[in-house]
Amino acid sequence: MLYLTLRHYEYVCAVARHGSLSAAADAVHVSQPALSAALSRVEEHLGHALFLRRRGTALALTPQGRRFAEQAQTLLDRATQLENPKGGAAAQELVLVCFSDLAPFLLAPALKALRQALPEVKVSHRACGFAPLISALSQGEADLAITYDLGLDAAFSRAELDRIAPHALVPPDHALARQRGVSLAELSEHPLVMSQEGLSVQHMLGLFKAHGLVPRIAHRADSLELLRSFAANGEGVGISYSLPPGGRSYDGKPLCEVPVTDAAAHEPVILAAHAEMPEVSPAATAHEILRTVLSARRSDLAQTDHNID
Repeated sequence: MLYLTLRHYEYVCAVARHGSLSAAADAVHVSQPALSAALSRVEEHLGHALFLRRRGTALALTPQGRRFAEQAQTLLDRATQLENPKGGAAAQELVLVCFSDLAPFLLAPALKALRQALPEVKVSHRACGFAPLISALSQGEADLAITYDLGLDAAFSRAELDRIAPHALVPPDHALARQRGVSLAELSEHPLVMSQEGLSVQHMLGLFKAHGLVPRIAHRADSLELLRSFAANGEGVGISYSLPPGGRSYDGKPLCEVPVTDAAAHEPVILAAHAEMPEVSPAATAHEILRTVLSARRSDLAQTDHNID
């Protein structure tokens, strides 16, 4: 005889989706104490915790909890179809997050492909920095992410979409502008403009450190366009993986883009997902679609490289 009911599975999925007992209780129309007690019974029956409970923070899924919630949602979707076979598939949702500097290049094509291939799935999206992107994946708020391979742990799978090199950004009268390429060692001799974004700075500093170099940072920019403006106005050599078309900063100053020649500086663009997804889930289907569509854009990415910001 089964101990857990579909209602138990619904409770777990609601808490996983909303991240708090109060919001989940409102969504499934039960009291918070009743929901909390039901979750405790589920965890006691399974013999392990589904959620990490920390005072003052949202509930976070454990690795076992993430797998359980994904499989429970699949079970609920199938149950809905059994109860209403003439009504078609149950409403399904998919959340895609994209690193902010990659979003102008890849997010629109990704959404178009998903909506064409999965018209029955409600696709929502979010463009953000590394920290909120990683948090959204870790907290179960997002199913898939288009990003650089920075900051993600082994709980997530990675499908490489492309591998791109950074460029040095300088005004036309700069000495580096006449070069076909530049090394990290050469860059360390110039004042540099880097992103303010934490993981971006760590990544770039790590590249220099691996070569025994200590770069001189003139500015840390809060945005890609501010970085480009600083570089175009001679405030330092900008380092960017992103090359918006036009060759000018927002204030109209011309920029020359010199590729960094060190192979170690090349960075993969990846499609990240939870390591274990049910094969029949919308996320698994979307993963295959995006991997195919975005990998086919590899030549476009090579022509318009991107910024780790």
